[in-house]
Amino acid sequence: PAFIFLLLQTIRFAISGAETGNSRTVLYIMAGLYLLHYFQRSFIFPLMMRGKSTMPIAIMLMGLIFNTLNAYLIGGWLFAEAPAGMYTEKWLYSPQFIIGLLIFFAGMAINLHSDHVIRNLRKPGDTKHYIPRKGLYKYVTSANYFGELTEWTGYAILTWSPAGALFAIWTFANLGPRAKSLTEKYEKEFGEEYRKLDKK
Repeated sequence: PAFIFLLLQTIRFAISGAETGNSRTVLYIMAGLYLLHYFQRSFIFPLMMRGKSTMPIAIMLMGLIFNTLNAYLIGGWLFAEAPAGMYTEKWLYSPQFIIGLLIFFAGMAINLHSDHVIRNLRKPGDTKHYIPRKGLYKYVTSANYFGELTEWTGYAILTWSPAGALFAIWTFANLGPRAKSLTEKYEKEFGEEYRKLDKK
């Protein structure tokens, strides 16, 4: 829903011809970055997943609501609520946009690489659990979550918006407890082998 909902908002804005006092180019670029992430997450990532894990319907529904609400807020900010004149062509050369864009793509690279590391922990047919150790997993248990949080922090900076900031905060509120839970799971399953990693 995150991809589809924002895409529909973008198309509706383009067709309407509404003038917001902001550069359409800038608005489309910022919407495009959001769509880029969710195109990969919605259409490419699932095709690359391995294993046959199931997910409770309640978790799936919460994810649908969370992502639809985020897309609604981001689209509403970009295409309706952003102050007129905030996003002129000059915004693309502003410190906020440049720094935020670099952080966004750094986070995306971390996220993609971390997902790749996890996907390749097991060989086909293997069902054992392993501790990921490559890439940023050398320094943080949930490097994939760290990458995603970095990505949306960058997006909050490049849009310099309340909607972007709220999304980054919600992402942390969602992924932080999951990362903590995963750390506890590793400590329980791998014991001293996992705890020794901090000392290396």
